[in-house]
Amino acid sequence: MRLGRAQHSHFVQRAHCGRPLGRDICARRESKRNRFRRRNTHSPDLPCEFDSCPSGSPAVGHNSSQPRFNYVNSYPATSMKYGLNNLSSTYFSGSPDLAVAGPNVGANLGLAVFFSGTVGATTYAANQGIPAIAFSGYTGSQIAWNVSSVPTYSTVYAELATKLVDELVESGTPYLPEGVWLNVNFGAVSDDSCTSADDFEFVLSRLFTAIPLITADDVETCNSTRLPTELSVMLQDGCWASVSVGMSGDKLDANATVQGVVLEKLGGLLTCLD
Repeated sequence: MRLGRAQHSHFVQRAHCGRPLGRDICARRESKRNRFRRRNTHSPDLPCEFDSCPSGSPAVGHNSSQPRFNYVNSYPATSMKYGLNNLSSTYFSGSPDLAVAGPNVGANLGLAVFFSGTVGATTYAANQGIPAIAFSGYTGSQIAWNVSSVPTYSTVYAELATKLVDELVESGTPYLPEGVWLNVNFGAVSDDSCTSADDFEFVLSRLFTAIPLITADDVETCNSTRLPTELSVMLQDGCWASVSVGMSGDKLDANATVQGVVLEKLGGLLTCLD
């Protein structure tokens, strides 16, 4: 199974090679935090973030000592596009089976999905027919990939993302319905709370608040036909992760039937709000 990742970007390949889901990673990220930057790539006129490449470097490139660590000087969606069109053929000999973006620094809730670079990269992949997931973490800041001390939130969010991807992959293909993406937000991590991925629980949610008498019912779960919004999940006391099902064409909530497919696939991971 081949998995592509963009935005603070990593390309990840998971292979059944006589061992449980080994990972073969090709990192690919923007040269700067380019959430609102133009889509055309161009040569950086300043050093890349954290001096990861010198000024005047090519618009796309890689770490000379780590060839699988790549950068793209453009939007996250362009980074995803470059990975799908160029790197995947090099490292995967074909398109990835699943694409993920993030974890974004800061949550992507509700209307933020229309402006988020992480979501833009995710929906680009979904529009190309590749199931895709956007991951975002409430806690954190931009840090270099080679820091000597890895923050707790980085480890926790990476483990949470892996847990969800593993559950989805184990459910079998197709991993998601056509044109569907998942918006996954992880709650806050601090020095004394939510310090382990095992502390978190996943809840099926919706992107936007339902409008009474207008919005159709959601999939029935937790004794209700109305899913909580991802914002309401994030506002709960405790350690929570929200999982919303969106359509890549308009970035709006999927209908109950599509939500039901995801519920069935991730049912072993999902729980109800207290």
